[in-house]
Amino acid sequence: MDVCLVIRQRLEELGLEQKDLADAAGVTDSYVSQLLTRKKLPPAPDRTDIYAKMGKFLKLPAGKLSELAEHQRKEGLRRSLAEPPAPLLKEVRELILRKVAPGKEKEIRAIFEKQPFGELERLVTQKLLGVVKKVAKEELESENWLQLVARLSGRSYEQMRVIVLEFLDADVFDVSVENCVSFLDPLIESWDIDLASFAMEIVLNRRLATAYARRFEYVEKEAGEPSGDEAGLREFLRNTSMSGDAGKEEIEFLKRLRFRGKRPTALYYYRELQNLRDPVHFESAKIRAPRAKTVGQSQPKGSTGPMHKHLEANRIEKELQLDGRKRATQRWADNKGSLAK
Repeated sequence: MDVCLVIRQRLEELGLEQKDLADAAGVTDSYVSQLLTRKKLPPAPDRTDIYAKMGKFLKLPAGKLSELAEHQRKEGLRRSLAEPPAPLLKEVRELILRKVAPGKEKEIRAIFEKQPFGELERLVTQKLLGVVKKVAKEELESENWLQLVARLSGRSYEQMRVIVLEFLDADVFDVSVENCVSFLDPLIESWDIDLASFAMEIVLNRRLATAYARRFEYVEKEAGEPSGDEAGLREFLRNTSMSGDAGKEEIEFLKRLRFRGKRPTALYYYRELQNLRDPVHFESAKIRAPRAKTVGQSQPKGSTGPMHKHLEANRIEKELQLDGRKRATQRWADNKGSLAK
């Protein structure tokens, strides 16, 4: 039994119309009609919210419609695996080329036309779709956001909800002209790619996306180089006495540090942070007049002296050493207890 049949039977049992179901799901009548007549494949459960709304309206067990839809989609995918992927629609390609950075269109177009739907075209299209999908999924429940996108593309709120739901279910092989005109076009301002490193930068419409600039890089790393944060950095960030006042830019700087062989401790990152803040370690871009000192004052009022920083680092180091000794003693006691048993 598929999801379409279950919905139709339930509507008949409850004496309801398709229009009632469309209103409950926040979509258009035509969208529900195409789903129930199997003109559209049921959307993926993890990319839409209509199954929960429909299930609640039809008084079905939670997750019932999602489970049926997932099974139906897998069957459809299994039947279509033998078919080779079709190239992108002309309108989709033209939109992507129109959004590329100035001066790059001729070069990128030549590559696209030489290799229709080749590696570069698929890479660019997939990244653009992925970025816009992330924004759409985050804003799907925001009526104000959907109303704004609807006004920019000349659609109604219900029509835009349908377009977003269909767009979230689309992939690089079946993105439609409607997706482009109504959604990709207003959200994407521009994109650029470095053909040597394949690093991409995507700029979104500032009115529609909070984080409007996204960058993707493909970085070569040496064997043995850690793929994520260092253990010492994670410990440093968890210890609020060491990292409680660290700013976002300072943490990003610490994350970019790379090491070979030896692994840094939390104390190393604490000292690196203090070094980064100490003006003695950096040359000023402008020559400034020396600040006046009062008698008996070895430094400007309100600043932290080198001796204070040194004492603070020593205090934290002693705390870490003491904590390590306590953990070692506890492990020794646990081992001794297990041997006695």
